[in-house]
Amino acid sequence: MLPLIQILGLPFLACIIMGAILGYLGIHVLKREVIFIDIALAQVAVVGAIAAHVAFGVHADSWLSKMCSLGAVFIIASFYAMTRSEIIQISLEAVIGISYAIAAAAALFLVGIAPGGHMHIQDILSGSLLWTGWRDIIVSVLVFSAIGLCFYLFRKPLMKLSENYQQTQAEGFKPAFWDFVFYMLLGIAITLSVQLAGIVVVFAFLIIPATISALFSPHWGIRILIIWASTITASLGGLLFAYYFDFSVGPAVALFLGSELIVASIIGRIGRVLYY
Repeated sequence: MLPLIQILGLPFLACIIMGAILGYLGIHVLKREVIFIDIALAQVAVVGAIAAHVAFGVHADSWLSKMCSLGAVFIIASFYAMTRSEIIQISLEAVIGISYAIAAAAALFLVGIAPGGHMHIQDILSGSLLWTGWRDIIVSVLVFSAIGLCFYLFRKPLMKLSENYQQTQAEGFKPAFWDFVFYMLLGIAITLSVQLAGIVVVFAFLIIPATISALFSPHWGIRILIIWASTITASLGGLLFAYYFDFSVGPAVALFLGSELIVASIIGRIGRVLYY
């Protein structure tokens, strides 16, 4: 039991910390109908990190690399905020898809000219969750707590925009600034999470628990409790599966989250049939 805790204890703690903030952000993402925003933001952050590696020779865990990633996220967050409020001919989801494609092409180009480029691709997809250290946990707690505090302090405008963007805009509320705040906070959370767990796990944590919660309740408080429960269960199951069957940690956690969604959908369907 002790070796198991020593190996999986910190990765499990990292999953819980990430799942808590990403699950809450996922509710906003689903309500705003920008499902692929996290992949686009993550890809842009990756471009910033690889560009720092190519230009300055720094590693992905260096502060210069992190600053370059956040700088790229800052630019794209500003672009998304202006796009949604100023451009009505094209949906934001289409803009997100286009920006993702451009960022992915840029990342592939930079990876092709960067030393050890194939290692960057592997780290981006699967992350290094198994090698989580106390420094990663402390930094994650501090950063995610600050993001959570911002969402609490600015909860009224942010929740109002997520609940009904069109009505809010029709009432004369200027959404561009608060959109920028939302995308920037989301981008910071995703940038840090991708460095820990990779794009696949981050996307799973952001979307799947929030989707599961939407199947059972429209209320934010209840949905957050469901998100926490599904995050803890999938993280524990995925880590144990990876440990006993010698499987990659990140994909295992994502696989269990997907399995939870399937089970939740079946339970929800049965519940509706019995109710009606």
